[in-house]
Amino acid sequence: MEDEVDRLVAAWRRERPDLDVEPLEVLSRVSRLARHLDRARRIAFAEHQLEPWEFDVLTSLRRAGDPYQLSPGQLLTQTLVTSGTMTNRIDRLAKKGLVERLPDPSDRRGVLVRLTAEGRDRADQALAGLLAQERAILGELSRAQRGELAGLLRQLTAPFDNIPG
Repeated sequence: MEDEVDRLVAAWRRERPDLDVEPLEVLSRVSRLARHLDRARRIAFAEHQLEPWEFDVLTSLRRAGDPYQLSPGQLLTQTLVTSGTMTNRIDRLAKKGLVERLPDPSDRRGVLVRLTAEGRDRADQALAGLLAQERAILGELSRAQRGELAGLLRQLTAPFDNIPG
């Protein structure tokens, strides 16, 4: 089965036979897949009236376990945004009733961000929708192929995820 990347690689091999275009065979597919995943995720989140960034914050809190709360600093670490951006996001989610701010009992000047019941329900429903979308995307692969692909992608992404700072 031929895909768009096969056609792109063939054209480059014809036009630039002096270059080794083999990396395109993998990374152009990863790039194209990322765009398809982004589209599928936006659809899954929109069905639950969430933006991708809202899903990221809500699911960070949900994964924290009961009582589903983190400090703004912990949320920064998990979502990789600036403190100003996080403050804005928390404000917007609080206005929607999806999170609440609470005083941090261990730091009189600090706050904790806690998921509300509605926020937890919305995160759970959006996650279920996302998983259905992603299962469909992976539908052509066997369980063994999915495991092998996950391992290979881990090898590529781990160095980026483990850079200090």
